[in-house]
Formats: sequence, C-alpha cells, structure tokens
Amino acid sequence: MPSRPSTTLHLKRRSLLAAALLSAWPLSYGQAAKSALADAEQFFRPEQMLGAELAPDGKRLAMRVVGPHGRVMLSVLDLGTMSSKVVYSSDAADVQRVVWVNPLRLAFTLEDRETAQGKLESAPGLFAVDHDGENYRQLVERQRVFVKVGNDAQLQPWNTYLLNGSSQRRGDEVLVLRPEAYSEKDVGFVKLLRLNTKTGRSEEIAAPLHAVGWWADEHGNLRVVRTRQGEQGSIRWKDPQSGEWRVLNEFNVYTQAGELQVRHVDPDGKLYVTAQRGSDKAAMWLLDPTKAEWSGKPLASSPLFDVDAAVIARQDKVLGLRFTIDAEVTQWLDADMQALQAQIDKVLPNTVNRLSPPWSGDAPWVLIEAFADVQPTLFYLYNRATKKFSKLGALRPDIKPQQMATMDLHRIKARDGLELPVWLTLPAGSKDKKNLPMVVLVHGGPFVRGPSWQWDAEVQLLAARGYAVLQPQFRGTLGFGATHHLAGWRQWGKAMQTDIADATRWAIAQGIADPQRIAVAGASYGGYATLMGLLREPELFRAGVAWVAVTDLDMLHTVNWSDISDSEKKHGMPALLGDRVKDAADLKENSPLTHAAKIKQPLLLAYGSADKRVPLVHGEAFSRAIKATNPSVEYIVYEDEGHGWRVPANQIDFWNRTLKFLDQQLGVK
Repeated sequence: MPSRPSTTLHLKRRSLLAAALLSAWPLSYGQAAKSALADAEQFFRPEQMLGAELAPDGKRLAMRVVGPHGRVMLSVLDLGTMSSKVVYSSDAADVQRVVWVNPLRLAFTLEDRETAQGKLESAPGLFAVDHDGENYRQLVERQRVFVKVGNDAQLQPWNTYLLNGSSQRRGDEVLVLRPEAYSEKDVGFVKLLRLNTKTGRSEEIAAPLHAVGWWADEHGNLRVVRTRQGEQGSIRWKDPQSGEWRVLNEFNVYTQAGELQVRHVDPDGKLYVTAQRGSDKAAMWLLDPTKAEWSGKPLASSPLFDVDAAVIARQDKVLGLRFTIDAEVTQWLDADMQALQAQIDKVLPNTVNRLSPPWSGDAPWVLIEAFADVQPTLFYLYNRATKKFSKLGALRPDIKPQQMATMDLHRIKARDGLELPVWLTLPAGSKDKKNLPMVVLVHGGPFVRGPSWQWDAEVQLLAARGYAVLQPQFRGTLGFGATHHLAGWRQWGKAMQTDIADATRWAIAQGIADPQRIAVAGASYGGYATLMGLLREPELFRAGVAWVAVTDLDMLHTVNWSDISDSEKKHGMPALLGDRVKDAADLKENSPLTHAAKIKQPLLLAYGSADKRVPLVHGEAFSRAIKATNPSVEYIVYEDEGHGWRVPANQIDFWNRTLKFLDQQLGVK
C-alpha cells in the first residue's frame, strides 16, 4: 500500500474500499491502466446523493437525492419496512438543508444549483412536512416580499434563516434567526425566534444585544451567546440561578476569535469549548462556567494540529468528538460507540467512517458515511442487532476509486525555518513518479483551513490528466497552530509567497517535478498568489491559471460594491493585510496590478461578472494592463457568476479550458 499522511491519533489511513461491501476492483493501486485523456465533465458532474439524516428515534432516515428531473429531492426511508417515500420534489429548486423537527416531522430549505449567483432571486426559505408527506407547510417566504398564501397566516419574511443545530428533536418548533438591521456587507441586530412548524407562528427568545452566535441546552433553553459590536466580541453565559448573563471571554473578533469557541452545552450545563489556553495548538476542553473550572487536561488534542471538534451527543449524554486534523477523526468518549467504530473500521479499513447513531431510543440503526482521498462519500446503514449493512447510495457513483490519485501530507522547512505542511498528489499508475509536470494549487482565503484527506474534483482532474499536484499550506493557513497562523499576518506577497516557492523547490529537489514544466494556479487569494508567483519567480513557474483573483490590494479597501464590510476594512484588514495609509507603499509594491507589465509567462485569467468578493474591476484593470505587453493571456468572464462557478456548464467549460491551457504550456500530450 502507498504511504499515508501521518496521524497523531488512532485513525488508520485508507485509500481502497473493502471488497466486503463493494464489487472487487479489477486492478490494485498503481496497476491501473492509464485512462483516456481526462475531461472536466467526468469530474464535475452533479452529485447524486448529497446527504442523509437519521430521525431522532432512529426509526426513519431522511435522504437528499437527485430525482429523474435532475433536482435534489427529499425522501424518507422507513427503517421498519424499508420502504421509501418522496416527501418533497420540485423541478425548479433543490432541497438544500434538512433537520428533523421531531421523530415524525422535518424542516428543510431550498436552493437552485443550476443558476448563477447574479441571477439568484430567492432566499432559502423554510418548509416543513411530515415523514409521510402529509402536513406540508411553507413557513418562510423565498421572495423579498411579504405575501399570504390562501387563508394561511402571513409567512415569515424572507430574511428568516434556520439556525444551525436549530431543532431540539421534540415538539414542533425550530430555532430561526432574523436580522433586523443588515446590508449585503454586514449584519446588525439579530432576533432569535422559536418557530412552530405546524402553525407558522413565532416567538422571540430574549438574548443579549448584538448576539451573533447562540447555543441552547437539550431542553431548548438559551444558555450561551457570542456577541459582536464592531471589532469587540464576547462569549456570554446565562447563570441558571440568577438568570443574569455573565461574560466568560472578551476578544477582538478579527484577531482573537479563535482563542475560545463554544461547541456544545452539556446536559449538566458544562460547556465543550475549543481553546488555546496558552498553547500553540487549540484543543477541546470541558469548562464549568458556574465554578470557572476547566477539565484537568484536554478532551482531545494534537501536537501537530489544532483540534476544533463537533460534539456528537445523545439526548442524555455526549458520545464523542469529531474533528479534522490531516483527515477526519472521531474520538469516542462512549465505550460502546468506540467498540462499534473499531468493528466498522475492520470491515471498511480504507476509508474514514463517520458514524451517526440515533439521538434517543433503542433503534439498532447507525448511519455510516465512508470516504477517502480516492473515494467520494458512500452512504450505508448498519444494523447493530443483525450486524448487517445496507448500501444507500453514493455522492459520486460514477467515480472509480482505483483510477484516482492518493494524497499525502509532508512537512518541510521554509527558508526561515518555519515548518511548512504540503499536500502532494501524484497521478495514479505513473511508474516512477519522477520528473512529472506539476501544478502548484494555492488555496484561497488566505486565513482559512486548507484541504484535508478527502476526494477533491479539481485535484483529481489534474492528477488524472497526468499532473502532480502540490498544495502548500503556507503560513497564515489555519489548523496548524497559532505560530503558523500569526506568521502569515501582513505577509501577502512576502513570506506567504516565498512559502509557495519553497514548497515548489522542495518538489523539484525530491525529483518529483520537472523544473521546466511547472504551473501555478488558484482562486481568490490563490489567484493573487498565482500572479505574484509569476512575477517573483519567473524561472520557477512556466504558466499560471488565476480565477476570481485579487489584483490590487488597495482595491480591497476602495471598491465599495464589494461585500467586505466597513468594520472588516477598519478593524481587520490593517492587522491581517496592512494599513491602507501607513502601509500604502507596501500594499502597492505587493499588488500584481502594479507590475503587470513584467509578467511574460502565458496566463489564463477568469472572473465572474457578479462577483462581490473580488469584483470584476480587478480582472478588467489587470487584463488591460497585462495585455499591453503579454500576447499570451486568455481572459474570460462568466456572465452572472460570483466568487466561483455555480453553473455546471461554466464549471466544466473553465476546467476544460484550464486543461487545454496547461497541456499546451507544459507540453503534456
């Protein structure tokens, strides 16, 4: 078996699925015959089964699947009879998000997967229906108007949104949010409401002003909020004895937000939190707010990664913690679930196996979502009583895992000694894996978590075409500790940029990359880094592909039709990017637009006309500047697209253009 990314916990690395559940693969990894020239359509076809949710009592399963009309519909599988029923389907919308209100009723939102961002006119809305398709009701308007439907009471206005974790899994109510003061850039006062999915009536829940995050206990009582006012944030806890809201933590929302995050309220009122507590790496802790006492040691931690977990709970207790380091890990606190995980992992030894048990009751069913770097998610049911599996469906049933390429995480040293994690994906079936054409794929953000060990259409398409794919986790990337993150502040075009060059030279030194056949590519910040890479390292990068790319750092301040809030410009960007006045010369020097005439390599440049994060003016100004001196620039604008491509045809068109461009520039046949 090929080597796998190192892990600090118990997760075994996986790249092939167990033959016990899938038909046997004809060839093992590394022996697969090279397929016909990969095409983008093969990798960007619409997903077929998008998700599943066990009912709270474990007796039914809600599934989001694509129907005959090509739209995502909602169906419910009765686990007693194994009969299914479509409870919502539309030829004009896709089911987006589903929660069980109680064991017999569901709430869901809608989206349109086929329409570009600039043409979207509808909000997600909110709808409810019983498990058998009865008692369907629209609760929230999708259009930006107030309407009445027949004799129904007035719908909740369009700007009413389902809150994450909004169902208490009993009764007929869900929790929703409604911004009372908002713009396209920012949100002001937000109401928290309890909405009855049978009657459509709502009731406001009292909360501190300026709340932007809410956590309720298992009875639906609000216990913790996160507030934000300008750059000032706080975590506030409601004392159950006095009813007063007490401040647990205060912080700058732009520069200190990661130091303490609430993830769950325990049945006894204790809080599961992510915190650094003086360490370089964040970990999961248990905090008793009544006594201001912390657990003696972290519940989950890693010496190499930040650990920020979702809490898996039953009605009466916490079962485990689920988080991503290099891959997803579930650390069970419950002995029975830990044993079950080990049992499932023996049957499915080559995938991450995400187990979801019922919230209450004694139903034997467990939902399994199995995935890997070479395998898009597969959905199974497991019956603990009979020990039998049932295959439900697949996210991408057309993908053949034996033809996919494996990902490995390496840790190298940047020129200043900082440890630099890099993901490397090599084409499947290549014999020596040496002297390959390579694409350095830079993630956007930039201050976000990068990729993890799972199937990625962009990476797999490039690998299938014969390219090695290198993904540097440059300084500033989240997930690798505070030192790594803080080292990226105010380093656009500087140390963040040299990290990308250092990772590329490492791949050359390892004999992996042909130094004459390397391209750099990325979107948003990744597009910015692509342009800066062509400028700063002309001998290293033969060509570049940049889409929705930032081209002028001052424009991030001055373009007033972007969706960057005034608060972020005032309080966040000076610390993370640079002060517009004090650092004006520095920002100009590190803007690709300033030096556009110096880029001589071939470049593919793409934008969306309706992009509000990096407005089209970035592309227009840069394309004009570079075309004056570089005839090898292909510039394309996708009408009505935003910060990325929503329309499947546009996505396929862009990536086929990218493949053609790269093949021409890097000499791949």
